[in-house]
Amino acid sequence: MKDAYFVLLYYCYTNISDPNKFRENHHLFCINNNLKGRVIVSKEGINGTISGKKNDCENYMKKIYSDKRFENVEFKIAKHSKNVFNKLNVRLKNEIVNSGINNIDPNKLSGKYMEPREFKTILKNKPKDVVILDIRSNYEYNVGKFKNAVTLDIENFREFQIKTDKLKKYKNKKIITYCTGGVKCEKASGFLLKNGFKNVYQLHGGIIKYGIEEDGYDFAGKCYVFDNRLTVDINKSNPSIISKCYITGEPSDRMVNCANPECNIHVSMSENGARLFKGCCSKSCMKNKKTRVYNGSGNYQKSLNGYNPYIGYKNKSRKIKS
Repeated sequence: MKDAYFVLLYYCYTNISDPNKFRENHHLFCINNNLKGRVIVSKEGINGTISGKKNDCENYMKKIYSDKRFENVEFKIAKHSKNVFNKLNVRLKNEIVNSGINNIDPNKLSGKYMEPREFKTILKNKPKDVVILDIRSNYEYNVGKFKNAVTLDIENFREFQIKTDKLKKYKNKKIITYCTGGVKCEKASGFLLKNGFKNVYQLHGGIIKYGIEEDGYDFAGKCYVFDNRLTVDINKSNPSIISKCYITGEPSDRMVNCANPECNIHVSMSENGARLFKGCCSKSCMKNKKTRVYNGSGNYQKSLNGYNPYIGYKNKSRKIKS
């Protein structure tokens, strides 16, 4: 049935005093409610993308809201024809998003929220004193970003704080940060404020909320997401494709990993390009003896590194100390 499944994107910075116990209980609830997805639990809160049938997802949201610690959670809800995950991972980590910015509590220091409606007005008017800052990784913004957004050459969010020298020239301007769902901006905007930037905002709910509420106006390309869809349409007003096939150069927003696991580069690759080197990014990668059989999608199952989806990590030393 069309749109029989929901995809829930959410996060919450809040104190979880016993993240080990919370993970176990939360994980069991997801299993009992037929849910799949990626959930990260830490002392500082929870961050997840969950997918399942509509009723099961509604039960999940009720469960979250029944806990006062998560009363401010805002779910970004998308409908889909099938589950967008193959498995369930509920993992313990030191942060709910891997930032390395450990001295920022978003509940105490963070950029002001800017609602999608106001953000759309700014995109239309293009005021000269405003800088729109994409804080995502390069493979994300290469497939889609807001027009004229400033980007940083980073491969993962941990590099953000060491790349902000590029932003010094904008210290006296109004900076609006954005990411996929908002979780990264909570810390990134706080980091900028702590380092002398006075006028810092964050797009409330990120690209996804903006797409839901304002039809994604002026978002060029597609939005990269961390599930089996890989990219999703955001712009219903003036859509475009900005990424090109890594091999052929033709317009393509189809994201793949090179079939050579020793390369594994994550790039846009058209179906025509993928056929040329059997899912690899080059002839040399295609000749590697370890090259995986091209599966048609260009996305390969990652190693779970000892993680069992039913009991967590076999190595109990991976637990976070409360």
